[in-house]
Amino acid sequence: MWRHIASNVITLLVVTVFLLGGVILWGQAQYTATGPLEEPICLRVPPGTTMRGVSRDLEQKGAVTSGAIFRIGADYAGREDDLKAGSWLIPEGASMSGITDLLTQGGASTCGTEVVWRIGVTGAEAVVRELDPATAQFAERARFDPAQEEARPAVYDTMLDRADTRYRLAFAEGITSWQVVDGLKAVDVLTGEVAELPPEGSLAPDSYEVQAGDTRASVIARMTQAQEVILAAAWERRAEGLPLESAGEALILASIIEKETAVAEERRRVASVFVNRLRRGMRLQTDPTVIYGITEGRGVLGRGIRQSELRAETEWNTYVIDGLPPTPIANPGRASIAAAVDPAETDFVYFVADGSGGHAFAETLAEHNRNVARWREIEAGRAEE
Repeated sequence: MWRHIASNVITLLVVTVFLLGGVILWGQAQYTATGPLEEPICLRVPPGTTMRGVSRDLEQKGAVTSGAIFRIGADYAGREDDLKAGSWLIPEGASMSGITDLLTQGGASTCGTEVVWRIGVTGAEAVVRELDPATAQFAERARFDPAQEEARPAVYDTMLDRADTRYRLAFAEGITSWQVVDGLKAVDVLTGEVAELPPEGSLAPDSYEVQAGDTRASVIARMTQAQEVILAAAWERRAEGLPLESAGEALILASIIEKETAVAEERRRVASVFVNRLRRGMRLQTDPTVIYGITEGRGVLGRGIRQSELRAETEWNTYVIDGLPPTPIANPGRASIAAAVDPAETDFVYFVADGSGGHAFAETLAEHNRNVARWREIEAGRAEE
């Protein structure tokens, strides 16, 4: 009898172990299988959220078939305590294991909202954007002048209260150091002051992600370091025979190129004009240097250049000085720096606007005068419209 009972117990244990193993294998298959999401969603994980809370949220949103299996799987994988706060883009068909990886790997939020401060030559603006998971495109929620506190929309203040909002600064190429510092003053998530105006040309105009509480001085430091790296690499790869004695002179030339053209395809041709003039001992005669001599980079001129200003003796007026001015006239971008150290091989020594946003180039003064005449006809026609 006891032998019969023991046999039954053993049989029951074997069946139980077999069933348990089957359940475990089924659960593992469920955890790694393609998920039920038919389109991406943005999952917000506030600070302090637990894996249990996330599992409930995922189940409610239809991202997982079972919140319990998701939670058990994350625990079994040792990721229960690795949950990261933020806003995370969950792609369609994501498995529970894939979602666990997304929510525990850390880094910057991959969806949700962001505030972008665009700091340019003529001013600054702030844009509040939110990612649409279905299209993976940002939709604009608000746009305003950050210097006008009364213009701040309510949605902006709401975003400031969210721990997962991303902040980004976008600086336009050709911006001056004074304009950078002035623009940073309006970015209210930053702290502190900039003690000294950075040297002109020393800041890399680019996009920089920041955190609330970062200092303005730290942004300047990042921009300075980036420009040093860009300039050093470009100077190392410079073309042979340039009439430039140092990387500093290349930076000055790059700043002039930056202010002369916004057309990417023209930069190397514009660079060739100035390099050819330097080689021939011709004055550069470029209007942006005259303007810098008037404003010294503190704002925009906002009007045409007067004849008296073209003749005025300033350190930067290349109509009256020989060679390059003593400093850059703006902070050039990577492409203009690259053009300065590797200009196109041309015989051009003149250029003038052509009415299309670009320029007409010439090798001789006679050809240049014809281009100027055409440009004046275009200007006259526009004035009559």
